[in-house]
Amino acid sequence: MIGRFLLERASWISFILLQQALILFIAHMDTSIPFWPVAYIVLLSMLIFIMFLTFRYFKETRFYRSLEEWNNSLDMNSLQDPNSPFEHIIDNSITEQTGRLRQVASHNQMLLESEKDDLLSWIHEVKTPLTAMHLMMERMEDTSIKSHLTYEWLRIHLLLDQQLHHKRISFLENDLYIEKLSLKTLVVTEIKALQSWCMQKGIGFDLQLKAPEVYSDGKWLSFIIRQLLTNAIKYSEESDITILSTLQEGQVIVEVQDAGRGIETQDLPRIFDKGFTSTTQHQDQASTGMGLYLSRRAAEALSILIQAESEPGRGTRMILRFPRRNEFVDMISM
Repeated sequence: MIGRFLLERASWISFILLQQALILFIAHMDTSIPFWPVAYIVLLSMLIFIMFLTFRYFKETRFYRSLEEWNNSLDMNSLQDPNSPFEHIIDNSITEQTGRLRQVASHNQMLLESEKDDLLSWIHEVKTPLTAMHLMMERMEDTSIKSHLTYEWLRIHLLLDQQLHHKRISFLENDLYIEKLSLKTLVVTEIKALQSWCMQKGIGFDLQLKAPEVYSDGKWLSFIIRQLLTNAIKYSEESDITILSTLQEGQVIVEVQDAGRGIETQDLPRIFDKGFTSTTQHQDQASTGMGLYLSRRAAEALSILIQAESEPGRGTRMILRFPRRNEFVDMISM
């Protein structure tokens, strides 16, 4: 700040210095003017000028220092009160700009909330004809056509479900209800929902649930498991998916292991990034890059660590590590 202050007033400082140098030069050249008394006066003038410059530095930079440290949160209270006319001009300009930005931000927030509400309403409305279609398909006698229609119906249903949770994820913390859950009941329910897809691809399941219970939110944990299962099914063919749970030093660990195509080494660190699909499978139009991203967001809110291990051509293992001492247990016992 000192350097910028001096640079801003370099012309004035140069003028004063040149003026004092000119006085000394004239006193040196004109023998009728005593040099040393003039030099003494110049010295006193320079000392007074330095004191004045120091005083002006602290007075003039106070407002600009607060402006530099301003966090741009549209809160004007953190700024110092302006003193000079130019500071008043800057302060008025910033006040007008922040006022307009608040209005724009408020308007955009209202539009965003309205769009989100409209989308949620649309999703719920679409679920009604989907339910009717499912009931109609259940009455079909042609098993081949029924199987294909059920598969396509399931794909639409899962995409709508993912979009619904995507819009709810922003206020997930307000939508949690922690309880003791049966892993077997939860997993079997999700497998049954995906049954037609699994039958079409010749996929079976091997359940090894040695840790039968866990504390979590049933709705969001089901969503996480559903995303892991759909990924395992999507990238597997005629193989078994192993789901196991273990208890290690008071920590419940759930694993979903498939024998699918696996994940490339360079892609593995990025699979939880929003919108990321693959660096090698660009032609895969079935992937949205949102499932694992939403799963990680939900897992973080539930204090669950989600990890992935994979080798190309040898399948993928998704791991859910629940906390050793789930903080939600204390909340329930209160």
